[in-house]
Amino acid sequence: MPEAVQIPATDAIALVDDQGWLLDVREPDEWDRGHAPQAHLIPMGSIMDRIDEIPSDQQIVVVCHSGYRSWQVTKALVEAGYDAVNVAGGMEAWQSAGGVVVTDGR
Repeated sequence: MPEAVQIPATDAIALVDDQGWLLDVREPDEWDRGHAPQAHLIPMGSIMDRIDEIPSDQQIVVVCHSGYRSWQVTKALVEAGYDAVNVAGGMEAWQSAGGVVVTDGR
């Protein structure tokens, strides 16, 4: 069985820029405080109910606030056959690495 992989935020930013599908698994209030403009919000607790929204033909880059929840989701997606990687350090690392973060007001 394939194992879930963690990647540095710099690599995640490059993957998303190169057509990776960014899955943000945080809660809506966290999303509202700032998210990557390319991200798709599906909170961790809704993943299995909304799994049909996640493309199976793209690499999935999974992110949360600090990397723990996204690691759990990444493992579940890999076990389900998805090509998924976790952003080590989450949105904190994403922003520190120069990744763009927007709010609903942009």
